[in-house]
Amino acid sequence: MKKKIELYDTTLRDGAQGEGISFSVEDKIRISEKLDEIGVHYIEGGWPGSNPKDDEFFSAAPSLKRAKLVAFGSTRRKGVKAANDPVLNSLLKAGTSVITIFGKSWDLHVKKALGVSLQENLDIITDSIDYLKGRVKEVIFDAEHFFDGYKANPSYAVQVIKAASQVGADTIVLCDTNGGSLPDEVSKIIQIVRKRFDRPLGIHCHNDGELAVANSLAAVSSGVVQIHGTINGIGERCGNANLISIIPNLKLKCGISCVTTEQLKNLREISHFVDELTNRNPWSQQPFVGDSAFAHKGGIHVSAVMKHSATYEHIDPSVVGNRQRVLISEQAGQSNVLQKTAAKGLKLGSGDPMAKKIVEQIKALEGQGYHFEAAEGSFELLVQKALHQKRDFFRLIGFRVIDEKKSQGEKSRSEATIHIEVDGQKEHTAAEGEGPVNAMDNALRKALERFYPQLREVRLIDYKVRVLPAGKGTASLVRVLIESTDGTEKWGTVGVSENIIEASWLALVDSLEYKLMRN
Repeated sequence: MKKKIELYDTTLRDGAQGEGISFSVEDKIRISEKLDEIGVHYIEGGWPGSNPKDDEFFSAAPSLKRAKLVAFGSTRRKGVKAANDPVLNSLLKAGTSVITIFGKSWDLHVKKALGVSLQENLDIITDSIDYLKGRVKEVIFDAEHFFDGYKANPSYAVQVIKAASQVGADTIVLCDTNGGSLPDEVSKIIQIVRKRFDRPLGIHCHNDGELAVANSLAAVSSGVVQIHGTINGIGERCGNANLISIIPNLKLKCGISCVTTEQLKNLREISHFVDELTNRNPWSQQPFVGDSAFAHKGGIHVSAVMKHSATYEHIDPSVVGNRQRVLISEQAGQSNVLQKTAAKGLKLGSGDPMAKKIVEQIKALEGQGYHFEAAEGSFELLVQKALHQKRDFFRLIGFRVIDEKKSQGEKSRSEATIHIEVDGQKEHTAAEGEGPVNAMDNALRKALERFYPQLREVRLIDYKVRVLPAGKGTASLVRVLIESTDGTEKWGTVGVSENIIEASWLALVDSLEYKLMRN
């Protein structure tokens, strides 16, 4: 390993400023403890005194084994002595051993935002840091808008961080606050700054140019020792540097010690954990930890990966807690089918003519509008049927769905009637629902649960309808994708028809039959 890099997480403060993000105090405590487990060195908990929630969080003080809890705030106000400043005293009241404060390093902000002279801004910074340094173990200074400030007035931007250094700031963090810098700019400026003084430097990047991770890694190669970021890159505007990408790049690509090998295996877990608490769907294509990060669709790719995973995978997915996936689609070859069937425990050998038959069937169905990539449940049923291993759990005799609206202001009413046969026994039942598909779902379950009580465990968690382009307007084909769960496993199923009710029926039946088959 080349050197040690400190990971500074600001998910709970900067990340919480992202649109649609809101953490409860309990959320913040749980995330803090997870961050501690994966080896983050600093956890910025929030801004004490800015809101009751952050005050409550610091009072609760999460149980951390390794990480340092950090209170964040600003330099003192203009015209107020540091000792009398409410912001600085709120930071001290939080009781953390580390405090981070930000100050202006762009002359534009000093003049326009603060409305003070350049010298007064320097006095505000030095007075604030000096006051805190006599009362806490460690003070970190965030030089806000440093890169924009340096490009506008390099002499003053350097004056700011030198002033902070001279009064004892332990780490000077250079911030790309507007997120508009390029990696070569970041590298060049940091190299110049490092020649001027030897105080430890950090980097804090925003992602407005989709370069926050690249800029952070460029900063490391230029000599910074502390990286600021958030889990999943959440944050104000376009977000912050994504630690989920930074950590494995440092560890696996740069050979830099930042977390242990065991901690790295928990990367996917914490990514999904934070998404769950923020009520967001995990980004499927997120590098390293997303469901699609190691997913293979093209037949040539799958054939190569089965021989040697490195042919189309830049790392072993298990080192970051992820897994390899093989997708089934019209681009699939026999390799896809063989790998997928083997993973499901289905017997289908290499060279088996049945594999070729299944591939041809998949391509024909996808040509009709089916989509097995997101419907692995339907794919498995298709293979079982081709291998003559699929059991017929029930036979449809008929169904009818009625959607009725009696007047303009009245809510529509949906009712479905189902007539099925199970092992010679007929069941005829009806049910209402919130719309025709829900009514049909309720009626089918009502008919089947007497024979298969385990279906009570199944619930639909997603339902998507897509009109397939056919130039027929309302007579076009529709594809229905359903995602279901029994509380333990999730699976997708698909149905295609010109009739949305029939397409929904096909996907719904596959969903329930998949559950019965797995049992």
